[in-house]
Amino acid sequence: MNDEFSMEDLDDEKTIEYIREHLPQELKEKFSDDEFYYFLDTIYDYYDKSGILDSNAEYIDIDINKIAEYVAKEAKKNNIGEYSPEELFFIIEGELAYNGVIDDEEE
Repeated sequence: MNDEFSMEDLDDEKTIEYIREHLPQELKEKFSDDEFYYFLDTIYDYYDKSGILDSNAEYIDIDINKIAEYVAKEAKKNNIGEYSPEELFFIIEGELAYNGVIDDEEE
């Protein structure tokens, strides 16, 4: 079980590194690693709650703006901080690109 958590942590680290590299310059240093981990957990929570992961469809319509609004709302509710959906959009877009859901060129 510890190996499973280690692999998840390593993947999260790689995801965060990828996202940081692809953020606009003004956002590259704005967020801490802890914030990134929170954002990823909340994004995955959204995927789970929305049923996106349960779909067997060949094409899934993912509304990045809707996810960004959810993450911003949850962060505020959980006293993590106040973030604009516009800032979070780039993080979610990076997570989707890293996982191959969208192409890098779509950014």
